[in-house]
Amino acid sequence: MKNRTRLSAMPKNTVISNYNSKDSALSSGVVELHVPAEYAGLRLDRALAALCPRYSRNRLQEWIREGRVLLDGVAAHEPRQKLLGGERAVFTETLDERCLSEAPEAIALTIIHEDDSLIVIDKPPGLVVHPGSGNWSGTLLNALLFHLPSLKAIPRAGIVHRLDKDTSGLMVVAKTLSAQTDLVRQLQARSVRRCYRALARGCVERDGTVDAPIGRHPAQRTRMAVWQTGKPARTHYRVMERFADCTLLECSLETGRTHQIRVHMAHAGHPLVGDPVYGRAAGRIPAGPAFPRQALHACRLELNHPETGMTMRWTSPLPEDMRVLIEALRSRAPEIRPDEGLRRDEGGGPEIVFARGGR
Repeated sequence: MKNRTRLSAMPKNTVISNYNSKDSALSSGVVELHVPAEYAGLRLDRALAALCPRYSRNRLQEWIREGRVLLDGVAAHEPRQKLLGGERAVFTETLDERCLSEAPEAIALTIIHEDDSLIVIDKPPGLVVHPGSGNWSGTLLNALLFHLPSLKAIPRAGIVHRLDKDTSGLMVVAKTLSAQTDLVRQLQARSVRRCYRALARGCVERDGTVDAPIGRHPAQRTRMAVWQTGKPARTHYRVMERFADCTLLECSLETGRTHQIRVHMAHAGHPLVGDPVYGRAAGRIPAGPAFPRQALHACRLELNHPETGMTMRWTSPLPEDMRVLIEALRSRAPEIRPDEGLRRDEGGGPEIVFARGGR
């Protein structure tokens, strides 16, 4: 017969030391428990979950497997271990980094436009957009919640699209639910226009389009790949300048798949300079100059304002690291194309252009 012992609330003789009740999710202290005699025969994880309901059972199981829980001074490693009743259980609660994912943080933001409906940000390289495994804090979402606490009421703090951690450039964030809904619909309708500057390895001979579906890599789940069962994806690119072992491109997206430009240019045989993920297999293509990240910058963003319907466009100059790299390439191997002057149009600073009226 299965043990049907009722899991009662925490007994009176339970002792909790150094416990900060003000913020249990972020506290760190020693928890001491006396297991009641009636808990004999229960699994350790179930007993701890009943005695400490502020912790999830999954979290307690993780601590048990890590050897953080002591029963009468001996580390327990198996959540299914049966109790005898009367044991003294001791464990040290640790910071759950996932609780930091929605904590406001004073992270500097370069805001090039803000009104009642949206914020346009020029994201620096190295800034993660969404919290996730290994990056539960220090993200754009944390920075937005500090900049505008009311964004806590908006899903994902108003973020409607993302850039990779090491990709720089323009992003739009919604400040209201109605604006977020409208921007998401524009993205789905492919009416949001996004252009990027990318430095690709090797000599790209002519302008072109990569029209190939992208899906999760079948063997390496953290990577994307051109895959027949993937989602439709289309990237247009045009040659801006050619150098000795790489080419400056302007890429525009019709779709917004994860890592789209990086995957498509690698598929076309010209992975991006500095790309640590999608450039490894391109052994026959010149490696290009050394660069600590993928050389990719979101330089132009155009959309219809969610409230007025007015078409708005913003541009962003190349970040300092890409600008210095390209200037060095120009000094070593000047561009020989006759239309070079027409192609160098990065601009001297953020630009906002309003055009074509409203609704």
